[in-house]
Amino acid sequence: MPDPGLSSLPVSPPAPAARPVLPGPPSLPFGSTAGAAVPASADAPEPVEVPVPVPVGSVTEPATLSVPEQALVPEQAVVSEALTPLERILSGPSGFGTTALSLARRPEPEAAALAVTGSAPPAEPLADPPTEPAATTAVVGNPIPGLYYHPIPEPDPLRVEEVSRRIKDWAVDEVQMFPPEWADEFDGFSVGRYMVACHPDAPSIEHLMVATRLMVAENAVDDIYCEDHGGSPVGLGSRLLLAHTALDPVHTTPEYQAPWEESLASDAPRRAYHSAMKYFTQLATASQADRFRHDMARLHLGYLAEAAWAETDHVPEVWEYLAMRQFNNFRPCPTLTDSVGGYELPMDLHAQPAMQRVIALAGNATTIVNDLYSYTKELDSPGTHLNLPVVIAERENLSAKEGYLKAVEVHNDLMRAFEAEAAALAATCPVPTVLRFLKGVAVWVDGNHYWHQTNTFRYSLPDFW
Repeated sequence: MPDPGLSSLPVSPPAPAARPVLPGPPSLPFGSTAGAAVPASADAPEPVEVPVPVPVGSVTEPATLSVPEQALVPEQAVVSEALTPLERILSGPSGFGTTALSLARRPEPEAAALAVTGSAPPAEPLADPPTEPAATTAVVGNPIPGLYYHPIPEPDPLRVEEVSRRIKDWAVDEVQMFPPEWADEFDGFSVGRYMVACHPDAPSIEHLMVATRLMVAENAVDDIYCEDHGGSPVGLGSRLLLAHTALDPVHTTPEYQAPWEESLASDAPRRAYHSAMKYFTQLATASQADRFRHDMARLHLGYLAEAAWAETDHVPEVWEYLAMRQFNNFRPCPTLTDSVGGYELPMDLHAQPAMQRVIALAGNATTIVNDLYSYTKELDSPGTHLNLPVVIAERENLSAKEGYLKAVEVHNDLMRAFEAEAAALAATCPVPTVLRFLKGVAVWVDGNHYWHQTNTFRYSLPDFW
């Protein structure tokens, strides 16, 4: 599996105004001994300087970052009071299976083992199917000038190929999701490359497939019920409600249970939702599945708000549009971070207001990325398609170019807020699963940008520069 590379956390994150403080001391978070951090000893080795490449669009000078030379203790996090919040994120979680998740550049495993133990580690089995490091190639597509983002390595090509093959088999043979004439669009979506880029820590192909099926099912609902392929705001609420029951089952009397169950096969969106959720619940815990249902209800609520505006030809205020986009956004995708990674962020930690703010900011920033990269595609579609540049231009009496460039600034502000809040949360709650989840969300954010930038089949940039 390729190294996910540097995080989407800046070398010097801006200090947010008022950060929420989680209860409980860092050494014993939330009154539990599970996963408690072990303070560093007084005679810990001196940190070593590790060069950090400059993220695109963030800083202008190279920087170095101190990370501890000491090896992490399995199943425990060694947390030094000398580490800054950012360094805690960069040093990553500890425990079995988390070595590959460190956000700092690391020596090769053999060199690291020799430095710490004097002997090389035994070879570890590769996840299915056997993978090789991705070749370094030029990334296709142009990034949006001035956009704050972080480049990532090319996703593992063998995993991309396998996920792409399996997802098309599922879409065509299992759920009959689209007619043959839509095949080119399905292939052009490049969902296999998307999901492998967003989840480099997935322990197996089946873990990746969980996220991929759900992503494809969500897009089927969006396209077929709302937008490109016969979608309409008229009657959308009824269609979304019935589709949501494929995720959140109806519990009724035997007389009416049977017709509901038959309805799950009535159209492609419901077939896709039902099948994808069935696979997901076989792998996820009950709390992870319930969390996902909640985020999908948020998504559907956002769809309904946008549909209501379309029915009345209403252009919302910018703040109203951003509120809608907090619900109609990518949030259900990064909420799967731990499920796809093969672990669980406990329910009480996931529900903390500080964690919810981090997840919301990540979802908001990644969704504005979609607004920006899909801008020209949406302008070519019939009618007025609301996106952030269009709303800013309309409501603030700006030109199309000025509205677009201001939307880039809004995205950058959201990204920096996400990174600063993630670093603050890591400092106040350095639990291994929290650190790993924050890292996974950051990697998802970077992978989402990578897919939008490189998907030249779907997206092209406006001529504003």
